[in-house]
Amino acid sequence: MSNMKLLKVLLFFVSLNLGLFQNHWAKAEQIDYIVAIVEDEVILNSELQREAQIITQRLTANKVSLPPDNVLKRQVLERVIVDKLQRHLAKTSGINITNDMTQGAIADIARKNNMDTEQFKEQLKAQGMNYKDFEENVRHEIVINQLRGREIGGRINVTDSEVEHYLETQGDVDLDKSQYHLGHILIALPESASSNVIQKAKQRADDTVERLRANADFKQIAIEMSDGAQALQGGDLGWRTLSQMPTIFVDTVSKMKSGDISDPIRSPSGFHIVKLFESKGTSKQAHLQTKTKVRHILIKTNELVDDAEAKKRLLNLKARIMDGDSFESIARAHSEDKGSAIKGGDLGVVLPGAMVAQFETAMNNLPINQISEPVQTEFGWHLIQVLSRETQDNNADFKKNQAREAIRERKIEEETELWLRRLRDEAYVEIFQDRL
Repeated sequence: MSNMKLLKVLLFFVSLNLGLFQNHWAKAEQIDYIVAIVEDEVILNSELQREAQIITQRLTANKVSLPPDNVLKRQVLERVIVDKLQRHLAKTSGINITNDMTQGAIADIARKNNMDTEQFKEQLKAQGMNYKDFEENVRHEIVINQLRGREIGGRINVTDSEVEHYLETQGDVDLDKSQYHLGHILIALPESASSNVIQKAKQRADDTVERLRANADFKQIAIEMSDGAQALQGGDLGWRTLSQMPTIFVDTVSKMKSGDISDPIRSPSGFHIVKLFESKGTSKQAHLQTKTKVRHILIKTNELVDDAEAKKRLLNLKARIMDGDSFESIARAHSEDKGSAIKGGDLGVVLPGAMVAQFETAMNNLPINQISEPVQTEFGWHLIQVLSRETQDNNADFKKNQAREAIRERKIEEETELWLRRLRDEAYVEIFQDRL
């Protein structure tokens, strides 16, 4: 019997037993029960209630009116389901986060808040936050980022012609100037939706726009109606330049005034409704740009090669280089980045933002010609060597780099939305509506 079938049988008997106690649930709130099954895991009522309480506290602190309890539970449950699916996929994909990575990320957060790690721990304690819970949340965020990097990042390609077109059509408009505070509601569509399903979703979107233009509270409507990732934040996308928005929003938002509600905007994932809360401008500046000539050796992890083995291999390769073997020959023989391996690991001259964050941070901290310790990214483990650096004021290259990054961010956001919807649609999920 497969694990899934066995789980269903067990859950059937669990459900029967729980049914025997149904009359006692009101008197014995401590009895927990299953509200949903996601692949081979379950979601307990206690987990749903805990997450709902956190969301409720956050919304109350932000002075957002709460929707009816059943609506909030539905939204929170969908969030937990998608989170479980991503964790499940990360586990089956062999993604494993070391304690060093987690602690390094927390140290970075502390540094950005002008504190060391111990001071940051005390600050969390003073705010009533458990450090172990915070640590687990950070580890989870790293796992999800690595998963999305693997599943989505490799599919994103930005061509030179796209950069040139971007700069010709809107580069000077939004790389340095206006910022927009946006709200977003998504009425989602499944892949290959029928015309009838599309028409019903369009009617829901039109009705929602009508309610919003009649002064309904946008954030409350977003919590009730939106299928977007920010639904439980009241649909708040925060401040963005045009370059940081999904491509389909740009033309609409650039013509909106503060307080405006857009007509429904169609995309493969559904119908989008955007509100412009407010906008502001910034001034242009000269930009110093550092060009770094860098090379690397990559060892990927898989079912046979875990993190410890990958690091061990790289440390052995580093020792050989330090003993006189050439970096180029080692990279050609051992690097699993086939594109750079044939060039002796050479990645050429890279600009800021061109590499993933962990790689770029290590690269920027390396003295010229020194070889790094093993560095982990979503692509695997790397040895990095910087061959040269050049810093100059180059506004033209800065604009190209910013345009390339803006296009990439747009594509990632759009692809992530589709990927999450596909992940949800294709997964085995059973929700016990009578227990919500």
